Amino acid sequence: MDITLEQAEAISNAAKQKAKEIGVPMNIAIVDAGANLKAFHRMENAWLGSIDIAIKKAKTARYFDMETGKLGELSQPGGALYQIEVSNGGLITFPGGIPIKSSDGEIIGAIGVSGGSVEQDHEVASAGLALSFPK
Repeated sequence: MDITLEQAEAISNAAKQKAKEIGVPMNIAIVDAGANLKAFHRMENAWLGSIDIAIKKAKTARYFDMETGKLGELSQPGGALYQIEVSNGGLITFPGGIPIKSSDGEIIGAIGVSGGSVEQDHEVASAGLALSFPK
C-alpha cells in the first residue's frame, strides 16, 4: 500500500496550517512507501537550507520506520547506531520526520519538516498527521 497524492497533499496542508499558526515558515516533504518524494511545499521565506533537510527527514523516517528523533537517541556516541547518519547518502537524526501509517497501521510514507527549531519541526509534522488522520 502507498500514500496517495490526495493524502500527501492533505497532510502537507494540515502541516502548513500549523506552521502558519505558530508563525514559522517551513519546508514540508512527503515521501511514499518507497521513500520517493510524493509532495513538497516550501512556504514563503522558509530557509533554503531546510529544503534538503525536510526531504532527508522524511526519507530517514521511512527508511527506518521510526521518528527521526528516536533514531537520533539511538545514534548517540556509544549507542548501537552511532554514526548511522552517514549511511544512505546522509540521514537526519533529529526530530521532524515521522512515518505515515494507514488506518490499519501499515506504513505508507513519511513526512519531514524543517524550518524552525527541532521542537517546532516535530510539532508541525505531528499536526499534519493528527489533522489528516485523526485517531
